[in-house]
Amino acid sequence: YVPVRVMTNGDFEKLVDTTDEWITTRTGIKERHIAPSDMPTSELACNAAQAALDESGISPETLDCIIVATVTPDQPFPATACHVQAKLGATKAAAFDVSAACSGFLYGTQIASGLIASGMKECVLVIGVESLSKIVDYTDRNTCVLFGDGAGAAIYTASDNPKTGVLAALTQSDGTLTHLLELPAGGTRLGVSHDTVDARLHFLRMRGNETFKIAVRNMSEIALEALARAGKSPAELSLLVPHQANIRIIEAVARALDFPMDKVMVNIDRFGNTSSASIPMALDEARRTGRIKPGDLVELVAFGGGMTWGAVVVQF
Repeated sequence: YVPVRVMTNGDFEKLVDTTDEWITTRTGIKERHIAPSDMPTSELACNAAQAALDESGISPETLDCIIVATVTPDQPFPATACHVQAKLGATKAAAFDVSAACSGFLYGTQIASGLIASGMKECVLVIGVESLSKIVDYTDRNTCVLFGDGAGAAIYTASDNPKTGVLAALTQSDGTLTHLLELPAGGTRLGVSHDTVDARLHFLRMRGNETFKIAVRNMSEIALEALARAGKSPAELSLLVPHQANIRIIEAVARALDFPMDKVMVNIDRFGNTSSASIPMALDEARRTGRIKPGDLVELVAFGGGMTWGAVVVQF
């Protein structure tokens, strides 16, 4: 699910010192969707979740766990997942949030896979959702053009066939790199004050050049490691679905894997960087447009603030 409103690169030309050519050549982004100011993150999440429930034929009462991956929650607590549970009517589900930035959906997938494999849960809804427009500084031309809003959802259940489903799920992090991509204020480290508001510390901040290099290296390494864990090789992949952060990062990861770009799912041009929502949104589009068929081997790979990164290998 994405909100109706679209902001084009032309719109940003009126806000900051930038051009459509500059944005497109450096990021691959042409437009992004922006949620209304009165639409909470949980509403985006519910729209995507309901679509997943409708497609699967599963009722909300069947869900026994809801995991929402987001860095833009409705409020510090309770968890956005609890709001989603109430709105969906998923009366039997445990509900909690995961905060792993752009890797959040993969973190949620690993948790869901583990819960199901252990027998603790049977039907898990994982949602990646962000309202990044609400934490973007629209005076910072280096970051404001990058991000959009959206949500994607997937439902996980046990399979009788051990050769299908999640074959491998890996996640990693490096907390020494938190300063590269962060929202400085609003928590217990830097609370809300006149000083933090005046310093614009409640907006997202990113050191793009440093993040780029680390993202390419770590995404490439964990993608290969996850494939090895699954007993697969890049040549066996039908499709690679990377986090949609920057077209140059996506192309660099493909080169590192010696993987053709025509087998890489790319929709950053239409949605921008939607953080934890980007992979499930891209995965949904790939399925709907026939780029993923039964029997296909697909890998999901992401990198985000934390720093966090992960990869999931799925046999459809």
